[in-house]
Parts: sequence; C-alpha cells; structure tokens
Amino acid sequence: MLSNWLLDTDTFAAPEDLSVFQKHLPMEWIEKVLVETDKASMRRRKLPAELVVWLIVGIGLYRNHPITEVVDKLDLILSDKLGETLAPSAIPQARKRLSDTPLAELFKLTATHWSQQQDGDDTWCGLSLFSVDGTQLRCADTPETASEFGYIKHRQDKHLEYPVVRLCALMSLRSRLIKDVAFGSSRVGEVNYAKQLISSASANSLTIFDRCYLSAELMINWQQHNQEQHWLTPIKSNTKYRVIEQYSEHDFLIEMSVSNHARKQDPSLPEVWQARLVTYPENKQSNHIKGLLSSLTDINKYKAEDILAVYFERWEIENGYGELKQFQLDNAILLRSQTVQGIKQEIWGLLIAYNLIRAEISQIATEAQVSPLRISFVMAMRFIQDEFMWCAIASPGSIPKKLRAMRENVKQFILPEKRKRPKARTVRISKTRYPVKSKHA
Repeated sequence: MLSNWLLDTDTFAAPEDLSVFQKHLPMEWIEKVLVETDKASMRRRKLPAELVVWLIVGIGLYRNHPITEVVDKLDLILSDKLGETLAPSAIPQARKRLSDTPLAELFKLTATHWSQQQDGDDTWCGLSLFSVDGTQLRCADTPETASEFGYIKHRQDKHLEYPVVRLCALMSLRSRLIKDVAFGSSRVGEVNYAKQLISSASANSLTIFDRCYLSAELMINWQQHNQEQHWLTPIKSNTKYRVIEQYSEHDFLIEMSVSNHARKQDPSLPEVWQARLVTYPENKQSNHIKGLLSSLTDINKYKAEDILAVYFERWEIENGYGELKQFQLDNAILLRSQTVQGIKQEIWGLLIAYNLIRAEISQIATEAQVSPLRISFVMAMRFIQDEFMWCAIASPGSIPKKLRAMRENVKQFILPEKRKRPKARTVRISKTRYPVKSKHA
C-alpha cells in the first residue's frame, strides 16, 4: 500500500489547467462554442467561462455534492499569488454571465461527434437503431419556474406539486448515447418536441416510437427527411385503416386517412398515407400490443418476424432514462437549480455528463469485445467521478495512462448476458400508506 502511495506521489504534479478527458471533450470544443455564442471571457477572472462550463458538467456528475465543493474538488479557481479564494456568491454570478446557450451548443457538438464515433457498425438489417421517448424532470416551485415550465394537471382543478420540465430525446439503442434532445414547458406535448428531432435522425436508420407518437404529420415528415430514415410504432386500438395488399396472414400494406386538422397544420401532407402493418400471432395479455406500423415496406429486406422482435429494443431508452435519473441524479426529487436559466444549464450539463460516461463505456466495451449495454453504468460512473477529480490535479502527460488503467479495472464489472424474461411484463400498482397533502389546495 505504501509503495502505491509513493508511486502516486511521484506521478502527481503541480496543478495544471483543467484537461479532464481531453480525448473525449477537448478544451478546443469548449472554446469554440464560447466564441460562437459570444460568451468567451474578455478579462481575467477567478472563474472564467471555460471553467464554468466544466463546473456545470461536474454538477451533472456529482448530484449530492455542494456546488462550492465541486469547484474546490475540481480545482476550478484561477487564484492569484496570495492564494485569494473565491467567494461563494461569485459562482451563481459566473453561471448567470455564461447563460445556457454555450451548454446547448456544446451538447450538440459532442453528441454528434460521439454518436458518429460509437454507432457506426452495430446495426439491424443495415439500419442504425434509435428511439424517441419522453421523460419529466421536476424543478423548484417558484413563480418564475411555474410560469416557464408549468404544472402537469391530473384533472381540471388539480395538478402536480412542482413545475415539470418535459424532455424528449433521440437515443441510440445499441449504445444508449443521446444524439439530440428537445425540452421545455410541460404544456407542450411530446409529439411536438419529437418534431424538433426530425433533422437529427440520420439516413439509413430506424427510429422506434411508443404508440402515443403515432401521428401522420410526424411519421410522414420523419420518413421524408432523409434517405432510408424509417420509423416503427405500435398501432392504436382506434386506428382506422384499409388493407391494400396482404403479404401473409399477419403482414399487410395498409392505407390511412390524414385528418383535416393535421393537413391544416401542415398543408404539404397528402390526403392518405401508407404503412406496413405486422400483427402479433397471439396476445398473451389483454393489453398486449396488437401490431406494429412501420415505413419498412420492403418485404424482401425486412422480414415480419424481425420487425416484431426489434420493437422490444425500444426498452433501452427506458433503461437509459433510468440510469440518468436513478443513478446520476441519485433519485433526487428536484433539480438543484432555482432559476429558469440555471435549470436549463443543469439539464444540458447533466446530458453532457451522461453522454461522457456512455462514450467511455463504449470505449471499454470495444476493448472488452462486448456490447456497451453489458458494461455496468454505476461502476463506470464511479470510476469516472474519481478520475474527474484526479485529472484536475494530475499532470496531463499521465492522464492517458490513468484512463487506460481505469478501463482495465472497469472490465471486471462486465454484466452477464441478459436472460430471456421468464414472465410477461407487468406494472406494479403505485400507492402509499400515507395521505398526501397538496400545498396548492
């Protein structure tokens, strides 16, 4: 043990400028978005803009640490010769100067780069697999946040206790990297946020949706945006259609009408649209999915049984949200920021940190020759948290060696292959023994 301490002491050097995970998130990217958004620091500050960006990413990694402690642990202060410290009040001031725009641009830059780097080879029938789904993040109940994000109503005269940010993400199903997101007020529906993600889906891809996204406007525009940009979603019980051609007992080409409301919203939509319907041979449960609609109309290239099987990969986006909310946010009820701008900053930092973990997991999986889904998110996150703090005080030359050692350690946390579900999926009843008092009653 003593020998290890002595080796670490020899490895450590005087604090350098922050260069955490330069191979994943180079400082040049941060400087680029700061210049493009006109947020670069023009004068020397104790907490310049580029370090505030790292602070917000750090907040996304250390949910249960006070922000002042994150600043201290990551050595984010440019102190003078006298060692003058940073006043706690300077941190929210620095975040306010930065705004949330550079974080949004940094997320888009990193997400595009990382998804192209990690999702090139693992495909289904030659198509990259993605999913679109939504989630909710509760935030502090203030007049400002209530006005900006709104409450979700249970009924006309009752709503949730806290304002809710509605978020919709486009996630890769084979690596769980988030390629793009749209979020904002809970008054806006998930389908409208999904429309903002159309341009982010790539050519030669299949995006799997939940049934609530079945919309002629969304699906037609999704399919037409890029070559071979396909979609797949369960059919609703009240969907009306006409069979044009029957390929087999459970495989059809159908035609559906586009509603007048949808054509009023988008005059470019046709009066009718076609899709492929593949139904399940048997329904084991009363609420079992009856069938799947898709744009995969080439019956020779895309077999019906393959389409029925691939839909259940959509659950990977649910697992991704679970990692983010259960482990990264540590099941916190609320986001920690109190202002609208701070909440937006925090969400972007949270997403960048999540993708940073997932990008490193993909590297580990490549070296271990397993799927990224078999690497423990929790163990990888804990190692990255440790390395994040260590890199803040380590000499840049020793960082690659430490990261290499980290990957070797994480390999021992490879998860076993997922077993086939022995029973049908069910939902536990949500209830509490205690009466719930509403503060808005």
